[in-house]
Amino acid sequence: MLVLASLVLLTVYLREDDEGALHAAQRIGLAVLAPFEAAGERLARPFQDAYAYVSDLVDVKAERDALELRVHELEGQVVEYRTARQENERLRDLLDFVDGPALAEFERVTTRVLAQPASAYDQAILVAAGSDDGVAVDAPVVNEDGLVGIVTKVAPGVSSVALLTDESVAVSALDFATDARGIVRPAPSAGSGLVLDRVGKDQVVRVGDTVITAGWRSGNIASLYPMGIAIGTVTSVGQQDIDLYKRVQVDPFVDFDSLFEVIVLVRR
Repeated sequence: MLVLASLVLLTVYLREDDEGALHAAQRIGLAVLAPFEAAGERLARPFQDAYAYVSDLVDVKAERDALELRVHELEGQVVEYRTARQENERLRDLLDFVDGPALAEFERVTTRVLAQPASAYDQAILVAAGSDDGVAVDAPVVNEDGLVGIVTKVAPGVSSVALLTDESVAVSALDFATDARGIVRPAPSAGSGLVLDRVGKDQVVRVGDTVITAGWRSGNIASLYPMGIAIGTVTSVGQQDIDLYKRVQVDPFVDFDSLFEVIVLVRR
C-alpha cells in the first residue's frame, strides 16, 4: 500500500504544475527544515574542523619524523664523506712527502697506527706493518710532517715504533739555514718538545730556523736516518759561560698525539 501510495503521489506530482498542492507542500517542507539543516551544519562544522586539524596534524608529524630520519641519514653520510676526504688528504700528503729524491733509496711501506703511546713515559706506537712487509729494526718512520721515530721491535704484521720524543731516541741533525750540527733528543721534562744538543758555542742557530736530519753515507755504509727529513723549528736559543754547548729548544713538526698513518722507510 505504501509503494502504491508513493507511485500515485509521484505520478500526481509530475503531472501537476508548479502551483499544485504537492509542489506547495514541498516548498513548505523545505522552508520548515532549512533552519534545522543550517543549525545541524553549524553544530557539525567544529567537529569536522577538529577532525581535519587532527588528521593534518598526524600527517605533518609523520612527515616531520620522516624528514628527521632523512636528516640523520644525511648527517651520517656527511661525516663519512668528511672522514674519507681527510684520510685521502693525509695519504696524498704522505705520497707527496716520500716522492722526494732524499728517500729514493728506500721502499715506502704505508701503514696504519694501531695504538698510541700508553703514557708520557712510554713514547711508542704500534703500527700494522711488520716483517711480512719487509720492515726491519732501525727502519726510520715518517709522515707528511716529518720524522716520527724509528722501528724498535718487529713481528709478522706488526711493529713497535719509538717516537722522536722517547728518551732512547737520538738523531743527528742540523740547522738547515746555518748548517750548525747537533743531536736531537727529547727535552729533559716530559711534554717539553725536543732539544738540539751538542751544538758548539761557535755555531750559529737562530729562532725560527728549521732543523732537519743530517744523514751521511760512506760507500755502502749510511746513517740510519737519510738526510733532509724535517724535524722541527727552533723556538729558543741560549748559552751560559759555564756551558759547553748552546741550549736549543725545538718544536717538532709532527703532532705525536694525532698519528693515524705513517710510512716506514725500508732500505732497498
